[in-house]
Amino acid sequence: MPKCVVMGVCGGIAAYKSAYIARALIKKGYDVHVVMTKSATEFITPLTFQTITKNKVITDMFSLSENVTTEHISLAKMADVFLICPATANIIGKVASGIADDFLSTTIMATKSKVVFCPAMNTNMYENPIFVANMNKLKHLGYEFVESGVGYLACGDEGAGRLADEEDILDAVDISLCDKKDFEGKNVLVTAGPTMEEIDPVRYITNHSSGKMGYAIARCAKMRGASVTLVTGKTNLKPISGIEVIDVKSAQDMYNAVLNNFEKADVVIKAAAVADFTPSEFASDKIKKEDGMSVINLERTSDILKELGERKTKQTLVGFCMETKDLLESAKSKLERKNLDFIVANNVNVPGAGFGLDTNVVTIIDKYGNLNEYNKMSKDEVANIILDHITK
Repeated sequence: MPKCVVMGVCGGIAAYKSAYIARALIKKGYDVHVVMTKSATEFITPLTFQTITKNKVITDMFSLSENVTTEHISLAKMADVFLICPATANIIGKVASGIADDFLSTTIMATKSKVVFCPAMNTNMYENPIFVANMNKLKHLGYEFVESGVGYLACGDEGAGRLADEEDILDAVDISLCDKKDFEGKNVLVTAGPTMEEIDPVRYITNHSSGKMGYAIARCAKMRGASVTLVTGKTNLKPISGIEVIDVKSAQDMYNAVLNNFEKADVVIKAAAVADFTPSEFASDKIKKEDGMSVINLERTSDILKELGERKTKQTLVGFCMETKDLLESAKSKLERKNLDFIVANNVNVPGAGFGLDTNVVTIIDKYGNLNEYNKMSKDEVANIILDHITK
């Protein structure tokens, strides 16, 4: 049975964006029910949401519904999460003060589900100390907020108060609806993406890693309650909100960032594709093209995973292995040499799996010699299987 998202839409110009959010939630498989304030109907029609969700849209506390006396209670009980998007200063102030004078505020007061506010308003309103106090009061009481973005506003001002990006709002819903919270209280350190080893100001050595696997692990760990630090090379991906992100460029940068955060970590998952070699010298000016072949002298980079294996005390250490031949033999050797708890052997020879794609084919080998092979699946599924192994 699909999870139920009750979506409250308030009266602000950002109300039109909530239609896109509702559609995205439907695509994710959620059952979406919309409650609109009277002001919201001035910006977007109930018919829009009814068409998108295929569910009745409620706009009036005193409509001639056959369930008028209990409808707000049944909807409050039905909700697995209550998403207020956009949330105006008015609704936040009402809930903070315990006021329930319309269908939306009454239903919020009646629900025992998690409530997530997505504020959107003028910068001056957003920074008003009364609003800030109301927001902080609700946070203290356990209500959650998807912080507003900064940018150009409909009124012509520029600053804080812009409705958060769709991805951040969807992430907040996914986190709220994740049933597994087995990583609460755990610090998880994840590495992702490629490193870039500079040759001169315009050239560098890198690899085909997209970072998708590492980002999927960070996302799923966060959803399962972990405090996540993501050390990432350059990618085109946006991490889930609430994750501490450390951007790095070179293998040495990644080495430094990982070692600086290693002691506080309970789990370390090294999914990054770190360069094994880096140029011995960096040319301060662009190297000119000359007749004949130029030679670039290389030297070994620091072995981050080996260093972690030697230093680990309480940490669970997970490595990745990717080879074009003799994959399992290489993975078993790496597992032993680097003192890992288990290793994920990533088979890039199977069509539809590997760098830059949304699916992987992996074999997981633990330090006791147990081997688990998995068919092609999404990187989110692989990430959760890795996390399941860690909990065991």
